[in-house]
Amino acid sequence: MRQYNFYTYILTNYNKTVLYTGVTNDLDRRLYEHYFGIDQKESFTSKYKCFFLVWFERYQYVNHAIEREKEIKGWTRSKKNKLIALENPEWRFLNYDIMEWPPRK
Repeated sequence: MRQYNFYTYILTNYNKTVLYTGVTNDLDRRLYEHYFGIDQKESFTSKYKCFFLVWFERYQYVNHAIEREKEIKGWTRSKKNKLIALENPEWRFLNYDIMEWPPRK
């Protein structure tokens, strides 16, 4: 049986004042798209410069990743902060761990 990878992830801006939650099947590609505004020039992540990865989870099934995204989007900022702090207490930018950062076009 084929193994699939889907990710629910949280991005922030450099000052860690804004959070964005999303889903993707290719985390590297999606971070690249957020960074260069490829998704949409007027998107939330472009407007607030949210392209620093601070948290993610992997799922085998896309519906599980989407369910988790919806759940997290319904949370308060405080609850999202606690989720991030469980896995990433220093709120390190994880982009450096999973891809060349900053990315090049």
